[in-house]
Parts: sequence; structure tokens; C-alpha cells
Amino acid sequence: MTHPASIDPNVLFPFGTGARHTVFLKPLLDEIHPPRPHLSAGEYSYYSDFDDPTQFFIRNVRYDFGFSGARLDIGKYCAFAHDTTFIMSDANHSVAGPSTYPFPVFGGDWAAKMPARDYPAINKGSIRIGNDVWCGYRSTIMPGVTVGSGAIVAACSVVTRDVPAYAMVAGNPARVVKMRFPEPVVARLLEIAWWDWSAERVAAAIPLLVKGDADALAAMAG
Repeated sequence: MTHPASIDPNVLFPFGTGARHTVFLKPLLDEIHPPRPHLSAGEYSYYSDFDDPTQFFIRNVRYDFGFSGARLDIGKYCAFAHDTTFIMSDANHSVAGPSTYPFPVFGGDWAAKMPARDYPAINKGSIRIGNDVWCGYRSTIMPGVTVGSGAIVAACSVVTRDVPAYAMVAGNPARVVKMRFPEPVVARLLEIAWWDWSAERVAAAIPLLVKGDADALAAMAG
């Protein structure tokens, strides 16, 4: 397989149309009609799937009905493995009374008695994924969660609370099992914010990004 000199973040299939197991999410989102302005994805963030990755915003972003106004914002250079799933806030039923049944969504007399706009569902808010986040196989991100830049979510984890930048979380519910770097290093990496560099500068920094340290990266950052 031959590779281009530079990687185009606007190409849907980064490995070519003959390898359709992986898509860049930003161009995939641009193909959705009608547009869904409450969803965003940064450049070079990708999703890999054993079946059809082009269904990500339909099959993996669940319960996105638009009732709550919640957003899903994905940063740059994120890596999502097969079946990474985001549960949107519209999944939440009301627990204000004896029944949790969502009567208004079926319309008819039920909606006439209580319009959907009056339904007291729980709104847990938006999901925000930082930059350079890796979510493992069949991980699940619940409503209202922020996953900080540089974090790693282990396979099959269910993330119910915010994940600090550069933390490694695992389990159901997911807990921090390790910080990837000491706090001063994390602060320095967030300040460097390499994901905001030009594509050419990132390419030049790849050896440091993969095998280097924060000091070397900071020196390159100037």
C-alpha cells in the first residue's frame, strides 16, 4: 500500500476506498443530510469498525433526538475503536412521577395530554471529547461527560463521570487507574497543545510525539 506525502483530513477513507474499515469523522459529518449542527468533530479524528464505519453518527451516537439540545463535540486526533458509543442526553426518561414511560413521544392522545416540550426528562448535558483521546473497543461514554485531552478509555469501559486530561480509565463505571504523566507534565502538554499545530509541523514532530517527552516537545514548540 502506498501512502500520500501528506494526509488530507477532508478525505473520508484515509487508507483509500479499498480499505473501508476506517473513516475520518470530520468529512463523514459533513456528508450528513440534513446537517446536525449540534455535532462536531475535529480534523484527523477517526473511527474504525469491522462492518461499516460510515454509520458512526447513526449507529454509535445513540438517542440523538434533539429534545435536550445537548451537543457532542469531538476534538482533533482522536481514535475510536469498534463500537465506541456515545449515549446522548435524550436517552434519559423522567423520574419525576410514578412512571418513567415516555408517553409524549408516541404522539396522539398521549402527546395531547402532555406535549413533548413539557416532558420533565433529565437533561445531563453535552458530551465533550478533548484532543488525542483514545477510546477502546466497545467503550461507552454517557451523557454530560467530558473526557480530557490525552486520555485513554479502556475497552468495554462505561464512562459516567468526567475524565481528567491524560488519565487512563477502565471499568463499569470507569475509574482512573493511572495518570499517564505527573501533573506538571500534563499541564505542560496542555499548554503546548500540539494538536493545534499545522499538519506539516505535526508531521515533523511525530518522533517526539510517539517516543519523546514533554521537554523535547516544548523545545520544538519554541
